Amino acid sequence: MEKMERVEEKKSRVLIIGATGNLGFELAKASLESSHPTFALVRNFDSDSLKSQKLQFLSNAGTTLLKGSLQDEESLLEAVKLVDVVICAVSSKQALDQKLLVRVIKNLGCVKRFIPSEFGLDPYKTQVSNLDHNFYSSKAEIRQLVEAQSIPYTVISCNFFMSYLLPSLVQPGLKAPPRDKYTVFGNGDVKGVFMKEADVASFTISAMDDPRTLNKVLYLRPPGNIYSLNELVELWESKLKKTLEKIYVPEEELLKKIKETPYPENMTMVFIYSAFVKGDQTYFDIDSSGGVEGTQLYPQLRYTTLSDYLDTLL
Repeated sequence: MEKMERVEEKKSRVLIIGATGNLGFELAKASLESSHPTFALVRNFDSDSLKSQKLQFLSNAGTTLLKGSLQDEESLLEAVKLVDVVICAVSSKQALDQKLLVRVIKNLGCVKRFIPSEFGLDPYKTQVSNLDHNFYSSKAEIRQLVEAQSIPYTVISCNFFMSYLLPSLVQPGLKAPPRDKYTVFGNGDVKGVFMKEADVASFTISAMDDPRTLNKVLYLRPPGNIYSLNELVELWESKLKKTLEKIYVPEEELLKKIKETPYPENMTMVFIYSAFVKGDQTYFDIDSSGGVEGTQLYPQLRYTTLSDYLDTLL
C-alpha cells in the first residue's frame, strides 16, 4: 500500500489555462485520464452555456476549478502555487496576455514545466511574417521571454488542427468537402500536417514530465497526417470513387488575393500560403538539439490519421 501511495505522489499536478476552448478541454480530459491532479483557471462560471457545460463535465470528472484570469496577478499566484506543470491553451489573440503568467511562474520558481500557448506551426520557422499581422511574432515573443527567464518549458508544434481547414479539404469558403471541383494552391506538392485536438492533448500530457522534451519543441508530424494538396484530393477521390476537376491557383495569384482581401478575412489564405506554398510546417528537418518528434518518442500513442478523418466526411 505504501509503495502505491509513493507512485501516486509522483503524478504532477497540472494547471490548464483555457480549459473551455477546444484544445484546452481535451488537455484537461487527457490530464484527468492520466490520473494527474488537474486544475483549471476559469474567468467565470456561468456566461456561455457551452462553456458552463464543459466546466460542469470537468468538475464532475475531478477537475478543481479556480476563479481567475491571465490579467489578475493574485489569482495567478494562488493557482500556480498549487501545481507542478502549467499548460496555457488560450487563443492566439491572447498570446501576449501570457506575459504576466510568465512573470508569476518565474517569481514563484515552483513550476517544473511550462507549456505556453503555441500549438500551431513553429513561429521560429515561419516565412510569412510580412503577411500574418503578428500572428506568429506574438507567439515567438512569449517563447523568447520564457527562454530568457530560464523557465523550464516544452513547446508543442502540432501544425494544423483537423477541425480547421480539413472539413472543407482546404477550400476557403466551403463548409463541406467538394465533390466536383477542387482548387489547388501553388503546385500542390508542398506538404502540410493535420492533428486532431484530442491527439495533440495526449502527446502533450505524455511530454510534460518527460526529460527528453525539457526545453525543446515537440513536433507532431505523424506519417499518416502529412499530405500535400495533390495527395489530399487524390485520397478524397479514392473514397468518393470519382475524379474531381482541378483548378490551379499559382503562388502569385494567391498572394494577390491575400493582399486584396481585408484582415482578418485573408488569414485563412495566409495559413494556406504558409503551409502549402512556402512549406512552413515541413521544409525543415527537426534539429535534435532543440526538437523531438512526438510519434518517435511515444510510438504507443494512437492518433487519428487523415484517412480516418476523411471517412467521417463521406
